[in-house]
Amino acid sequence: MVIALMSEIFHDWKNGRYGVDILAVIAVVSTMLIGDEWASWMIMVMATGGQTLEDYATGQADRELRSLLNNSPTFANKMENGGIVKVQAEDLKIGDHVIVKPSQQVPVDGRIVKGTSRFDQSSLTGESAPVFKKPGDDLMSGSINGDAAVEVEATKEAKDSEYQSIVALVRSAQSKPAKFVRMADRYAVPFTIISLVIGVAAWIFSKDPTRFAEVMVVASPCPLLIAAPVALISGMSSMSNSHIIVKSGPTIEKLANAKTFAFDKTGTLTKNQLVIDQIVPVSDKITKEQLQSLAASVEQQSTHIIASSLVKVTDKKSIKPAHNIKETTGQGVEGTVGDHVIKVGRTEFTDPNNKMNINFGSTTITISIDGKYAGYITFKDQIRPETPSTLVRLRRQGAKHIMMLTGDHKDAADKIGKAAGVDDIRYQLLPDEKIKAIRNVKKENRPVVMTGDGINDAPSLTAADVGIAMGAKGASAASESADAVIMVDDLSKINDAVAISKHTMKVANVDVLTAITIIICVELIAFTGIIPAIWGAIVQECIDLLSISLALLAKTKPKNPKQTGEVATN
Repeated sequence: MVIALMSEIFHDWKNGRYGVDILAVIAVVSTMLIGDEWASWMIMVMATGGQTLEDYATGQADRELRSLLNNSPTFANKMENGGIVKVQAEDLKIGDHVIVKPSQQVPVDGRIVKGTSRFDQSSLTGESAPVFKKPGDDLMSGSINGDAAVEVEATKEAKDSEYQSIVALVRSAQSKPAKFVRMADRYAVPFTIISLVIGVAAWIFSKDPTRFAEVMVVASPCPLLIAAPVALISGMSSMSNSHIIVKSGPTIEKLANAKTFAFDKTGTLTKNQLVIDQIVPVSDKITKEQLQSLAASVEQQSTHIIASSLVKVTDKKSIKPAHNIKETTGQGVEGTVGDHVIKVGRTEFTDPNNKMNINFGSTTITISIDGKYAGYITFKDQIRPETPSTLVRLRRQGAKHIMMLTGDHKDAADKIGKAAGVDDIRYQLLPDEKIKAIRNVKKENRPVVMTGDGINDAPSLTAADVGIAMGAKGASAASESADAVIMVDDLSKINDAVAISKHTMKVANVDVLTAITIIICVELIAFTGIIPAIWGAIVQECIDLLSISLALLAKTKPKNPKQTGEVATN
């Protein structure tokens, strides 16, 4: 065991890491040299026992993370040759049809083809109430069906599905080594020097080498090595319990000290649900209501955000049957309503000659009837109701600089930014310009946290010190590039992430410093010679247990207003 520990220490030194393990080796060697084999064995048992206790505490702390892995969808009822065949979920291909029976998990991301039911998505999105789904609605893998069977068409393979992206994040969080786990090594050099000075002084003053061994026994670093990792895993567990998946320990440390928070606009500060701003018919021959009705009738089958937003806010009685629907990607939709051919979309699609000579923005659709320009409808984004309070709390939590980075035009950016309370609004940015804005943040305003909706923000998330993806509705691939993923559609979870990070760091630091203080006090007592080596080892075991208990406090809910950003109440 001693040889193995020495080998690990030598490897750490080669890589520039100076840990506190050397004290354990000195304690074992010194007690063996003076012939106190029982003390030597006790120290070695303590070292392995401390690791066992750490593993136990870690296992208890991360059980919420592991529950995702344990509940991963494994099989599917595939429709094949007129019958149903039970297959592995990973064998499903895009376009396959499956039957999801009552109380079964949805095996892969898909779209309902036939049937209606309610689905429990609480483990994925945090929604406490089951969500009603009908034909055409999307389903997330891992959600649980209610009381009616539905036919689902697979839109993604299992490895690319929403649930598997979460599982991949969890595996990453569990397997990636974090330098913060050895946070005690920051105190390694001064603690080792102090302990050796006390030990050597005890030897010199007593002229008895046994006294040096007695000091070294209580100087064993096991409590320091236990404190940080248990606190870290406890903090990550709390994050998971709050529907926030964190990939690694450094993310928690950076979040706790973050000074700048940058946000994407659409889908992050806003709902990503457009509402009608203006309806402008070209003449008095058609009313606003008629123009909206015709546009919604043609757009009712489109999945584009503007189309779905238009249909959502239009009275269902006004939406008429449309035939011969043709959708041109990136341009618009054409269809027949009654006896009229309706085109809805970009100006060059509905009015190729651009007779009106108007350049509309990305949140405007134009409408033509039988080839004649009929008018346009503009949309505006809706700010999330929790956005202003989230930014206020971030400032209370220590944020010095809040930016909004968007590719949208100035008017839309200013309107949302001012309503949200952003102090640095930057608009019409290309992806590389967003990265430049993040990298140019001054050193005194770092670390920088970037939050995006996970659709087109992957480069920005990677460039920031901490990238957070709003993963409830965002793209899985972009979520994988982030350091943390918020699994519910709630921006205020950022406040929770910061609060938990600050609480975890405080617990870890207090735990390490408490252990150091206790150990040095016990070393000074051992200096007098009243603690035999064997009893020193037993005292160390008690300090181990204390360190684990203190570290598990990281699982408790943060209550300090400086951590939560909430206003203190009497």
